[in-house]
Amino acid sequence: MRKIVTAVTAAVFVLSVSACNTVRGAGEDLESVADDVDEAT
Repeated sequence: MRKIVTAVTAAVFVLSVSACNTVRGAGEDLESVADDVDEAT
């Protein structure tokens, strides 16, 4: 289960980073990924 969460988190992270256009957007994307990981664990 933990490997699945890690794989999904990595995929979301890659997609989020590639989709954001600003440093602020990257920070918000990282924060949302971190929040999702906290909720999943």
